Amino acid sequence: QVQLVESGGGLVQAGGSLRLSCAASGRTFSSYAMGWFRQAPGKEREFVAVISTSGGTTTYADSVKGRFTISRDNAKNTVYLQMNTLKPEDTAVYYCAARPRTISTVSAAFSSWGQGTQVTVSS
Repeated sequence: QVQLVESGGGLVQAGGSLRLSCAASGRTFSSYAMGWFRQAPGKEREFVAVISTSGGTTTYADSVKGRFTISRDNAKNTVYLQMNTLKPEDTAVYYCAARPRTISTVSAAFSSWGQGTQVTVSS
């Protein structure tokens, strides 16, 4: 498993941007597919985006497609989530997650999780 630490959350006005980062420990980061999930108050955790081990394949939830971009830097053991044109409904705790090898959009498929970072979008 890898240990994950998210950063970059905060308060932003609607239409603004934030970039989340997730730093991973360990030497095998490049062998993990990385995902971002979010959980709003009173709601279930939902899939946001996932990226393959090489970064060549990405998948997004329909609600963020065209606004969010997931990327990774395997040399820095870091995955990013660039969030543009933010909306109040994007308000949630955002979690970084890792799973060996193949991508998935299902949270139960991910074995390692960060502690989460709060994103709040004001209207």
